[in-house]
Amino acid sequence: MNTLTSRVELPPELEKTLRRAYLLEGITVIYGLTVVVVMYLAMGSSQAMKAAWLEDTISLVPAIVVLVGLHMRNRPPTEKYPYGFHRALGISFQAASIALCVVGLYVVYDSGTSLLAQEHPTIGTLEVFGHAVWLGWLMLPALMYSALPASVLGRLKLAPARALHNKAMIADAAMNKADWMTSAAAGVGILGIAYGFWWADSVAALVIGLDVLKDGVTHLRTSVFDLMDRRPNTVDGKPSDLPRMVEERIAALPWVRRVDVRMREAGQVFFGEAYVEPVDDRSPIERTAEAIECAKAVDWRMHDLTVELVRS
Repeated sequence: MNTLTSRVELPPELEKTLRRAYLLEGITVIYGLTVVVVMYLAMGSSQAMKAAWLEDTISLVPAIVVLVGLHMRNRPPTEKYPYGFHRALGISFQAASIALCVVGLYVVYDSGTSLLAQEHPTIGTLEVFGHAVWLGWLMLPALMYSALPASVLGRLKLAPARALHNKAMIADAAMNKADWMTSAAAGVGILGIAYGFWWADSVAALVIGLDVLKDGVTHLRTSVFDLMDRRPNTVDGKPSDLPRMVEERIAALPWVRRVDVRMREAGQVFFGEAYVEPVDDRSPIERTAEAIECAKAVDWRMHDLTVELVRS
């Protein structure tokens, strides 16, 4: 008897969405590497620029772990891993959330200590064709390169993330949001320095750091609860309707008197159990198979359901 769970077979319409997710994450990694180089060359001594550079560096982590999770999620089950590798995406979600928290904590600490110490950042000049050019003007194009594509990528990831029920991609989109917000804050800080407001640099970085930290903590809590087999939620943090829908579908079978369903998330799919009280004891094997087939027809995410017939 085969005790291994089956592989996930996405509906045909979602195969294209999955390929789009792979493409977006691949573009993010390649683009992110170029941003790290450009920002390093342009950052100078600005606290906000340093924070933006570090954030851009760590922001590579979510995209990389999402790619790893997408690759591993559909590996065939083995004797050692009979439930498959679906939780690879849950681990990717947690890793991406931790990366967000690290970025937020660093930015808050670095900018906060600079503000308390009243450090006056200095931005030097560079001689270009015999003319002294303030480095701040060179930093702004680098920040625009860091901000604008990241903003677009983050928005493009939301639709496939929701369609695939991929919370790791949602966290990566949040990191893209942090990218452009940190870059925007750095730009405000540099302009503040240009007009004599020394504190603008650190204040801008501090505000963004707090927002990034808030997103990171929220996603980290969600990832921990998911790994603890909490009742499934949507990628937006709302209770999923799928357990109720499966329960109603099984309850509608003519031979069912009562049914209780419980589920847990495993990456982007659900595992669960259904305790079904039949009206009589006829054809238990056929009825069990019918209940499973009925449940799986509700949604592709209903991946593995164990049905147990119980007496009242």
